[in-house]
Amino acid sequence: MPRVHAKDMTQGNEARLILSFTLPLLAGNLLQQLYNIADTAIVGKVLGDDALAAVGATGSVTFLFSTLCLGLATGAGVIISQFFGAGFLQRMRSAIWNSAAVTLFFGVLISVLGAVLSEPVQRLLLDTPANLLPMSVSYMRIACGGTLAVAAYNWINAVMRALGDSKTPLLFLGIASVLNVGLDLLFVMVLHTGVAGAALATVLSQLLSAVSCIIYAFVRMPELRLSRDDRRIDRSMMRLCIRTGLPIAAQSSMISVSMVALQRVTNGFGETVMTAYTASMRVEQFIQQPFASLGAALATFTGQNIGAAKPARARQGLRAGLKLSTLLAAGMAVLFWCIGDLVIRCFISGAESVSLGYFALRVTSLFYIFLGFIYVVRGFLNGAGDTAYAMMNGIAEVVCRVGGALVMTRLLGIGCRAIWYTTGLTWLVTGIVGLLRYHGGAWESKAIGAKTQKEGCDSEHPQTA
Repeated sequence: MPRVHAKDMTQGNEARLILSFTLPLLAGNLLQQLYNIADTAIVGKVLGDDALAAVGATGSVTFLFSTLCLGLATGAGVIISQFFGAGFLQRMRSAIWNSAAVTLFFGVLISVLGAVLSEPVQRLLLDTPANLLPMSVSYMRIACGGTLAVAAYNWINAVMRALGDSKTPLLFLGIASVLNVGLDLLFVMVLHTGVAGAALATVLSQLLSAVSCIIYAFVRMPELRLSRDDRRIDRSMMRLCIRTGLPIAAQSSMISVSMVALQRVTNGFGETVMTAYTASMRVEQFIQQPFASLGAALATFTGQNIGAAKPARARQGLRAGLKLSTLLAAGMAVLFWCIGDLVIRCFISGAESVSLGYFALRVTSLFYIFLGFIYVVRGFLNGAGDTAYAMMNGIAEVVCRVGGALVMTRLLGIGCRAIWYTTGLTWLVTGIVGLLRYHGGAWESKAIGAKTQKEGCDSEHPQTA
């Protein structure tokens, strides 16, 4: 098999580079969503709406546990991309090794906590209906217990993205996606293992994707060939990885907490609303992937260019990203207003749930433009090293999602439809907060490579990549 090489994004047409880097990321993210789509479609159609509602009740919490690891991986990617752009390859390799140690530690810790806390979280925190509780606990225990596999894949993905390679992880994710569908059918339809089988299929597929991609990358990518000196624990580098990744992890956690709160509100409206919410959330996760891919591409582009002391080029990349996200938002909004009911019917059958799910898509699609702003601006600021903004982003989402749900349901008496009004309001406010942070200019002094040189922490001379 051919070797895989890093890609320098500090020169060339900005929009073309970002788009070409985004497309493999998008394909990978869409494949990854097949995990959720396969679970939803098979569970909903084979096991029924109650089983789907039980799986949906776990979504916000499993997202909480997995995004803690994702935040740390994203932080590592910021450091690696800036060192790569600045030409500090020795420090870059040290960051790769030490970020792996950080990911392993937190991945194991979160996997254990997630499995142990499954029942009390579902019973006490989410107030899951008693008839759904056994299925929800079973699914969550297996899904959260496999968080280490998610952490490992997100880590190698972040490393390779930081070096400009968004294609290699796609190869292994594609294989894992096909395997996931096959295992779903085997466990649920043939072996009759219920929702636990759907969770196990997802974990096993994610584990295969992570392990195979790590092995292949380290064998075939010259930039990942680590010497004995590179494979040393550097406490200062580990602290840098944690310090950079924790705000992003905290932001993701706060978003997850707000989703848990919204899930609790949803559960209070009964199984029909829970089913519609689960279906609309699965569609929403799918829809967010183009924006998430664009944001991830912009983070790498920005990180390399900030590391190379090219802030003007980074700004040009942001402008290109905002234009692309706006076009995507408009196109998807039109699509869901036209055929949203057909999309919802792919997941659920009940007439009342379908009607409510279609309403959800029409409302939230009006705010897709702000959802795009969130991802694109956040990707830019993360790549620039302004990870402190991530905390502001998380706080804005918590305030809007929790506060909006309480005000609309309890004070204004809007009812269950307030769930989706709250989502739109959250995207609107958070998108505006991101734009204000960018125009404030704090990101311009956050480059990790520049700070490393000023503080005298790196004796290595810049090298060409």
